[in-house]
Amino acid sequence: MSERGLDVVLFGATGFTGGLVAEYLAKVAAQQPLHWALAGRNREKLEAVRSQLALPTGSNGKPELIVADASDAQALAAMAQRTRVVITTVGPYMKYGEPLVRACAELGSDYVDLTGEPEFVDAMSERYHALAARNRVKIVHACGFDSIPHDLGAYFALQALRAKMSEQQRQSAAVTIEAFVRSRATFSGGTLQSALEIMASTPARARKLRNASKPSGPRKAGQLPRRIAYRSDVGMWAVPMPTIDPEVVVRSAELLPEYGPDFHYGHNLGLKHALQVAGVVAGAGTVFALAQLAPARALLRKIKDPGEGPDAETRAKSYFRVLFLARGAGHEIRCEVRGGDPGYGETSKMLAESALCLAFDRSRLPQHYGVVPTAAALGNPLIERLQAAGISFREL
Repeated sequence: MSERGLDVVLFGATGFTGGLVAEYLAKVAAQQPLHWALAGRNREKLEAVRSQLALPTGSNGKPELIVADASDAQALAAMAQRTRVVITTVGPYMKYGEPLVRACAELGSDYVDLTGEPEFVDAMSERYHALAARNRVKIVHACGFDSIPHDLGAYFALQALRAKMSEQQRQSAAVTIEAFVRSRATFSGGTLQSALEIMASTPARARKLRNASKPSGPRKAGQLPRRIAYRSDVGMWAVPMPTIDPEVVVRSAELLPEYGPDFHYGHNLGLKHALQVAGVVAGAGTVFALAQLAPARALLRKIKDPGEGPDAETRAKSYFRVLFLARGAGHEIRCEVRGGDPGYGETSKMLAESALCLAFDRSRLPQHYGVVPTAAALGNPLIERLQAAGISFREL
C-alpha cells in the first residue's frame, strides 16, 4: 500500500457530486501533502474540472488525470493498482459499480462510494467480501448522507450510553437506539436515478430477505418494529424510513461487540405536524407505485438529468439534524448529529474524509476487512475527522 504513487483517486469527477468532492480534496491538498487524481471517461471534461479548482501554485497538490470507463475492466485495474484508496461517485451503482469493486478487492485498494442501493451492497458483499477480507481491503459503501450520520451517530450515542453503564451492564443489558431525521434539502438527477433503481428492486429484494435464513449466534442485532406514531418523548411524529440506513447500522452492530448481546435500532423521519406525515406518506407511496412500472419509471427519470443538481445558494440554505435516543439498563442518552446541505455539501465532505481516513489513519482503524459498514470500518477516527470538518456530533 505504501509503495503506490497516489493516495486517493476520485472516479466520476466530472459529475455533479464528483465535482464537489474534487473541490473539497483541492482544499485539503492546499493544506497538507496529498497525491491524488481525477478519473473519468472524458479527458477534456476532466481537464475542465481541474482547471476550475483552487489549487496551490506549482505541481504540489495538483491532481493527475486518469481516463477510465466504468465498463473497462483493464483501465479500472490499472487505476486501482496505482492508488491506496478509490472514491467513486459513478451510479446507479447496480448498473455501473461492480467492475470497480472487483478491481479494488483483487488488487488491494480500499474503496468508498455513496450508494444507497441495498441490492448493490448485498451483491457486492456476497461476491467480493471474502476476497477483499483475504487481501485486507476495506470496501466501504454508503459513505454519504446514506449512511454516515446514522451509522456513526448511532455508534457515538452507544458510546455515550456505555459511559453511564457499569461493566456488568455493558456485558448483559439490551440496548435500543432510535434515530429521528429532520432535514431541508433538494436532490440531483443522479440521486433520482439511483432512487428509482432502489424502488424498482425493493419488492424482489424484500421477498429474498424474507426467504433468507439469518445465521444464529449468541448476540442479537435487529431493527425495531416499524410504525407511524406520535412520540411525546421527542415531541414529533416518527415515520419509519425505508432506506439502507437501518441495515447499515445493524450490520455494524453485528460486527462490533460493544453493541452488546441484544441491540435493536429504529430509523425514522421526524415530522412536527400530522399534515406533514400525510403528505410524505401519500407522496412517497405514489412515487413508489409508479417506479414499479417501466413506462412510468422512464418518465420519472426525465424530471432531472443525471448531472443536474441544486445551485450553491440552494445548498447553503439546506441542513440536516439527526436526534438519537439511546436506552439500556435504565439509562437514557440523547445525542445529535447535525450539518449543512446533506445531499451534496456534507455528502462530498463525508465521502472525501472517509477516503482520507483510509489513506492516512489506517493504523488506527478497526480491524475489520471485506465489505464493511462505516462504523465497523472507520469508527472514531472518522468521527474525529468529521467533527474537525464542521459536522457536529454531540451529547445533548
